[in-house]
Formats: sequence, C-alpha cells, structure tokens
Amino acid sequence: MQHSSQNNSKEDADSLIGNKLREHRKELKLSMKEVAEVAGLSIGFISQVERGLTAPSLSSLSSIAKVLNTDISTFLSQPEGKSSFTRNKDRAVYTLSHKGLQYERLSASFPRSVLNSVIMHEMPGHRLESIKHEGEEFFFILEGAITVYIEEEENILEAGDSIHFDSMREHSVWNHTDNPTTILHVCTMDIFGDKQGTKEIPNTRAGRKGV
Repeated sequence: MQHSSQNNSKEDADSLIGNKLREHRKELKLSMKEVAEVAGLSIGFISQVERGLTAPSLSSLSSIAKVLNTDISTFLSQPEGKSSFTRNKDRAVYTLSHKGLQYERLSASFPRSVLNSVIMHEMPGHRLESIKHEGEEFFFILEGAITVYIEEEENILEAGDSIHFDSMREHSVWNHTDNPTTILHVCTMDIFGDKQGTKEIPNTRAGRKGV
C-alpha cells in the first residue's frame, strides 16, 4: 500500500480548503445558512470547516461544492479513476486533513458510470458530520466496528456487517471503539468530481451578503 502526501500538510491543508470554500461562498453572496440548508449540513459545521477547525468528508465537501456551483475537484485533487481495477500495493492513501478520514479510491470513471467507491480508514473516536443528500449509500465493514446513525436509528456494525440506505435520510457515522475501522463505502454521489456530462446544480439565492 502506497501512502501519498497529497492533501496531507496538516494545518495548512485544513486552512486551504476552508479558505477556498469561504471565498467561493462570498463570491456568490451566499450566507453560511443558505449553503448549509441546501447542502444538508449544519451552519456550525460549515463555519468550522471554513475556519479550518474541522475536516469535511468527501460527501460533505462534494455537497458544499455543488451548492457553490462547482465540484469537489475545485478544492481537492484526488487519484484518477482511469483503470477498471486496482491493486492493494499500488493504491494511494490520501486524506483531506490530518483530522479526517483516510481514503483509497477503488472505482473507475467512464461515461454513464454511476457508482463511486472508496475504502475508508476511520480513527478511534472519529465522528462524521450529520448530512443528507441525493442518492444512496452502502457500507461494508472490513475491519473493526462503527455506529451508523440514520435519522433516529442507531446501528452498530462489526466486521462482515453492511448497511444500505437512501442518502436523503439524515445520517452520520461514529467510530465508537478504541481501534481503527476500515470500511468499504459505495455511493451514487459524485465524490470525485470527474463524472462525464453536465452536472445538475441546485438553485440557490444569490444577492445576500455572506456571513
């Protein structure tokens, strides 16, 4: 397994993504509240990301980028999905921040492809932000255990367990254990920003001064 230093310069990387998001939001004259509502996230989370205090996941960064009329590749460079297969020893392990998850890209990108998949490495005690967005998701626990919250449901998953759900249901993930957890994550959301064709951007209100 090959570790990559890409997007992993600790505090500098945290601030860089946050600053870019803030700049794009203010250019569109959107408030944090407007971005949060459309992205399916909380205002507090948007504020923490912009200030470099917390790290977004691929899903939340993709959701925010969509509201800002762009895609995730504007803020993050990821391994390309050129090949239909990957080898364990050759996959780059990358992260958005030293505070966040580590990822290994699995899925390829080709015309009309729908599925996107990564292996996620979640450290002990790490909790993913609550979010809801279009599409569907699938988790398969390869090693360790996590708690998956879907609205009012609490689901404890251990190695070999899986869960498949509608992403429009508010959800979050927490590694409640003292050990790292490894997860196969498959979704229909464009978490890589390299899908073919025209992207559908939601209507947002412009003209208000951002906060």
